[in-house]
Amino acid sequence: MTSNQAGAAIGAQPATAPGAAGAPATDGGQAHHGTLGLVQGTALYIASVLGTGILVLPGLAAAAAGPASIVAVAAVLVLSIPLAGTFAALAARYPDAGGVASYVRRALGATAARMTGYWFYFGVCVGAPVVAILGGEYVVAVLGVDRAAVPIIGFAVFVPPFIANWFGVRVAGWVQFVLTGLLLSVVVGVVAVTFPAVEASNFTPFLPNGWAGVGLAISLFVWAFAGWEVGTHIAGEFKNPRRTIPIATAIAIVVVGLGYLALQFVTVAVLGPRAGEGQVPLLDLVESTAPGIGSVLVAIVAAVVTLGVVNAYLPAFGKLGAALGRDGDLPRWLAKGAADGEVPRRSLALTGVLIVVYFGLMLVNRLDLTGFILIHTSNMVAIYAAGMLAATLLLKRWSLGWWLAVVATVMTAGLLVLAWANLIVPLVLAFAAVLLTLVRRVRRRRAAVRAGRAARADGDAADADGDDADADARVSEPVLTATARQEPR
Repeated sequence: MTSNQAGAAIGAQPATAPGAAGAPATDGGQAHHGTLGLVQGTALYIASVLGTGILVLPGLAAAAAGPASIVAVAAVLVLSIPLAGTFAALAARYPDAGGVASYVRRALGATAARMTGYWFYFGVCVGAPVVAILGGEYVVAVLGVDRAAVPIIGFAVFVPPFIANWFGVRVAGWVQFVLTGLLLSVVVGVVAVTFPAVEASNFTPFLPNGWAGVGLAISLFVWAFAGWEVGTHIAGEFKNPRRTIPIATAIAIVVVGLGYLALQFVTVAVLGPRAGEGQVPLLDLVESTAPGIGSVLVAIVAAVVTLGVVNAYLPAFGKLGAALGRDGDLPRWLAKGAADGEVPRRSLALTGVLIVVYFGLMLVNRLDLTGFILIHTSNMVAIYAAGMLAATLLLKRWSLGWWLAVVATVMTAGLLVLAWANLIVPLVLAFAAVLLTLVRRVRRRRAAVRAGRAARADGDAADADGDDADADARVSEPVLTATARQEPR
């Protein structure tokens, strides 16, 4: 970590951070071979955050806090700014396929980085089939199809994103641009169609469940604003990470915030007390103002959202798996594709296998997603905590980025405390990372012992050869002397 170019612009600390000795050279000053521009990158960021939350969260938040749920959405939006800003500063300064794990490696060392990588690759990956099942459930509900079709629809969701990402992030980026454009068009359309039905009376009472209800709504919407870390894994795929990533993040924050705020407003203002009663609030919202077309429209929304989220996360999983292989945290065979511009097909294939396994476990569990969602969110919280702590060590002290990291560290520490009961899987993955470190240390020590023994054996052999040479010299000396005496004078 030697380049200091434009470090102050994003709050980067030029000095080498603790634990950086083994870090890959991923300084932002290096030339990159990415292909993503601002439009594609912004689309990926928006889709990774403005996801399946729009299908269910407006109704759940309205049930928890009533009209004050709008305040909850605004609060989570404000709280997400430090997190998103910190990830943007890190991704722009250190674009690497390892994402958060790379920052943790620089600041906290290889073992902590391995934990972080495992949390995302094996823990967060559980959420991919969850998203597909949620989308399938919504499509089945709004179209009145038999629920037996949910696994089929959910599994089919993965096919287009896998095909797109198999040909590289450039293709996936344009696919994401189209999907995000459709999503935003539908969100704007829903708000425009339902806005004439707004009734002011639905805003009273404003706090039916008190501020405790607002707190519950805030905790629900944390899920909606998660996903800012996804862009860190594909930061090296941007043409100009330093310039593009902060701008894409800022645009995404505004678009996502306005989208969720607008949907929450019309949900409360149009449905009123009915907002939290149904299982498919978006359908209830559209059907109240546009009967007959609501089912088809919402089914399209569910399909587009699900495809968009999966398409945004797959390149992150692919790049991270390749980076873990490159750094020796997974088999070296996976390393192909970690470099900028390369396609991590081997890692994508392994990701597909993991998703199929998790999908099968969900089927065995009769599509009860609660446990899987908790695994996903607990790993996310652990990643955020490690990433924000690393950011406070890597970013230039007292800079804007550093202050954002400090605020985000406090926030994520609070989330970690709240999630303590669900941290079993992150702890198991952390134990696996520590165990690998211990195994490697034992192997290195054994190798050092063997090398020492070999060196001593070579030294003993050299000493023995020297002794033989001395003995030969002592034997040959009197012979030569006697020969000399026998020579005629």
